[in-house]
Amino acid sequence: MGELRPLGQSLTPESRALAMALREVFEGLEVSVRRYAARRVRDAGTFSRYLSGTRVPPWEVVMDLFTDVAEHRGLAATPDAIELVRRLHREAVETSASPRHAVEVLEQQLAEADRVSRRSTAHGDALGDALLDRKHRIADLEVRLNQLEAEWNAERERAERLAAASSDVTELLHERDQLRHEVTRLSARLHEVQKRREEAEQRCDLLERQLEAVEQVQKTAVAVTPVVPRVMPKVLIVDDQPDNLLAMTAVLSTLDQELVAVSSGREALKALLDHDDFAVIIMDVQMPDMDGYETAAHIKRRPRTHDVPIIFLTAMGTDPEHSARGYAAGAVDYIGKPFDPWVLRAKVAVFTGIYLEQRRLAGDQ
Repeated sequence: MGELRPLGQSLTPESRALAMALREVFEGLEVSVRRYAARRVRDAGTFSRYLSGTRVPPWEVVMDLFTDVAEHRGLAATPDAIELVRRLHREAVETSASPRHAVEVLEQQLAEADRVSRRSTAHGDALGDALLDRKHRIADLEVRLNQLEAEWNAERERAERLAAASSDVTELLHERDQLRHEVTRLSARLHEVQKRREEAEQRCDLLERQLEAVEQVQKTAVAVTPVVPRVMPKVLIVDDQPDNLLAMTAVLSTLDQELVAVSSGREALKALLDHDDFAVIIMDVQMPDMDGYETAAHIKRRPRTHDVPIIFLTAMGTDPEHSARGYAAGAVDYIGKPFDPWVLRAKVAVFTGIYLEQRRLAGDQ
């Protein structure tokens, strides 16, 4: 079995802890890095960097590693072990939030949305073919029924023949009714598939725009020259999902402001205790322990933070019930996920501009 590369230099404590945990799990496979990478159809150099701590792997790669070790040993990892590695992975992601890693996360999300769109398209085509077949069969039955009804009305003297054929008419009517019911059911399923496809296409469009925004951050980071440090307005970002924090931080990083990212409502309240100069707060609604509404209520009860504007982000939709609850909790705006990067940047720029103008006016007085 080939030796693992040594741990990378200048690693953060979080990245070092994750790399050591992954190395311990990987050694249970008793194979080389190159052989395992070939087994999983992955780049060996990239996987080696995961184990040396210089790159944070996607969570999917970590779960594949747990699965393969369990198959090799015949014994699955305990929930506590998986949760420990999950925590180390989350901490490593939060401390290595580079634009390049944001691109990888968004590209994975884009690929998944594209797979949903393609599956929905294929499913919709199959349902459309089945629906067309049922409609053709109904049309054929209608023709046959019309022929029988015409014979019935035109040739009443042939009552005995028609009476003998009445059982055929009953069967045809029953078959037609069944096919009509199936057409209704297939039409409903086709509508659902088309709706899923439209949603997946919308998500693809938004993710592509987020990728474009993050790539612009990378280009700007190379071209920007050092400037004299000055006080910048702070923006507090609150979301329990590391990937969402990473995407929002990357999208907003080109604006002239200081970003503070936390992963829970309690951490948000602590950050507001430590600093009282936040221009705006961007907060996820669905979080464990303390959700966005409850966190906003605590913020609005404090005199120091009562006037800080809050923008809610949520995957629950922007229907009147949810938006009314958000505005009742003190929010100034409500944005659905996946968010449009240009809309989010524009809204944040408005509130940071208002904050700077208020600071300027207070200084003139």
